Amino acid sequence: MKNFNGKVLFLDRDDINTDEIIPAKYLTEVTREALKPYLLEDLTLEGFNTAEDLPGKSVIVTRSNFGCGSSREHAPWALEMNGINMVIAESFARIFRQNMYNCGLLAVELPGDTIDALFKTYSSGETSVEVDLDRSVLIFSSGDRTEEISYIISDYDAALIQAGGWIEYADTRY
Repeated sequence: MKNFNGKVLFLDRDDINTDEIIPAKYLTEVTREALKPYLLEDLTLEGFNTAEDLPGKSVIVTRSNFGCGSSREHAPWALEMNGINMVIAESFARIFRQNMYNCGLLAVELPGDTIDALFKTYSSGETSVEVDLDRSVLIFSSGDRTEEISYIISDYDAALIQAGGWIEYADTRY
């Protein structure tokens, strides 16, 4: 199972698509590792600089419809190769969300007002999040402030995450 704890990268935009997560021109790469330097290369977001903002981050908090666009596994692979094992958003494109679970990554959907509160409370400073998978709780912390937020995922998706992804899940059951 992957480590889901770490520092948070806040991306304050709806509809971040798979071409912005990993540009299509890199889909000919033959290894997942080769995708690493190109994560979020084409993301247009005021004040965002990939080289400065991405290093050291392992969790993304964003708005709605994350991962829309083409249905490719390369987008979650690029996240994973950069140490980002969890994305928290108001909503995800359906296929992207399942690709995250299939790769053993955690895709957490929270209500819009909760996402708004996270941006308002935590996006201006260094923020970390820990995950308690057994209780389905996210624990946000920044400075001396700590907050627990519950989330819900299906038992099947939780099993995929616990196993480390679809292949590992299938290896133990078939």
